[in-house]
Amino acid sequence: MKKGLCLLVSFLVSFQLFAQIEPKYVKEACGPYLQNVTDTSFTVIWTTDMDAVSWVEVAPADGTNFYNVERPKYYDLRGLGRKPITKIHKVTVSGLKPDTKYRYRIMMKGVISQDNRKGITYTAGYGLDLKSHPTEMKTLAHNYDKLHFSTVNDMHECDSALCKLFADAKGKYDFVVFNGDMTSSNDSISNPVVNYLASASRLFASDTPLYIARGNHEYRGNAAIGWYDYLDTPTGKTYYTFKYGKFFFIVLDSGEDKCDSDVRNLDIMITEPYVKEEAEWLKKVVASDDFRNSETRIVFSHIQPDKKSWHGNAMVADYFVPILNKAGIDIMLCGHIHQFRYYKPGTTNAKFPVVCNNMRERMDTDMDADKIILTMFSPDGKQTHRLEFRTKQY
Repeated sequence: MKKGLCLLVSFLVSFQLFAQIEPKYVKEACGPYLQNVTDTSFTVIWTTDMDAVSWVEVAPADGTNFYNVERPKYYDLRGLGRKPITKIHKVTVSGLKPDTKYRYRIMMKGVISQDNRKGITYTAGYGLDLKSHPTEMKTLAHNYDKLHFSTVNDMHECDSALCKLFADAKGKYDFVVFNGDMTSSNDSISNPVVNYLASASRLFASDTPLYIARGNHEYRGNAAIGWYDYLDTPTGKTYYTFKYGKFFFIVLDSGEDKCDSDVRNLDIMITEPYVKEEAEWLKKVVASDDFRNSETRIVFSHIQPDKKSWHGNAMVADYFVPILNKAGIDIMLCGHIHQFRYYKPGTTNAKFPVVCNNMRERMDTDMDADKIILTMFSPDGKQTHRLEFRTKQY
């Protein structure tokens, strides 16, 4: 009896030890989603359920099986000569042809343990299955006659509404913009994943470029300073530009909505110096050849300009609008106030139209060289507003 019990205990202990050291597969927790797409490159971001090293394999969309030949591999270069071991992965693929379709797959190996220079223990390698999760993207062309894109803002963690708004978005838009306050606070590092990025990847962002503007609520929470880890922009900042041919876009960071010294800002905000720095950058943008040679110019800013409103509105009006008034902006698209509002030119200190999209509504934009049409939809698919503007008026 005792001998049998000892054997059972020995077996259970051995099984437990085996279970503890048995490598598991690493899996993606969120993503992939596309950032910073250009005519010759794109960045893929995703997260994993454990620390891992990662890479991206790329093939042309030429009809050949992905496994036909060994495909080129692109690595996460943020380790400055070392492969980063992390849960947030960011890989840039470069050297591509303009206006060309490519297939890509994300690959990873989980890291179970590492012992300085002695060795690293990996899980078995894992990658997205190409049949169940096809990931195809297209680099930007040099010229576009028209664009169709969509914008949402002030979702405030309502992932169910986001899923309704973009239920049929796969392959529908040239790009999508999240124009701030997608969450109420970045309380943990997983907030962006749980509240909108995982759904965005599943619905459209694995093959449609996603641009993200920071709202005032993205400044808040213990993990707010790590929010940019989920982005990739041309400037390496939360403000940046992108273009599609002669359609030029500016994405502003409009800062917090209250004075930095306000008691609710917990003595941790320095957004006004950041906005001042951004304004100096904006002066260089509007003086650049890319901007000056563009034909249509749209600005995204979560907070709208209004010198008589809250401090955040006044900062946008004081620091950004005087620069933009001299630059020939066609329209500024905002959110923040949780309702639709159209500010005609001159209503604020802006000489161009400013439109605030309602919270948890989708604003589809159709534009060509002559006009910009904005159409707003509620989560149940009903059209709520429609505006049309002529370009080159301001």
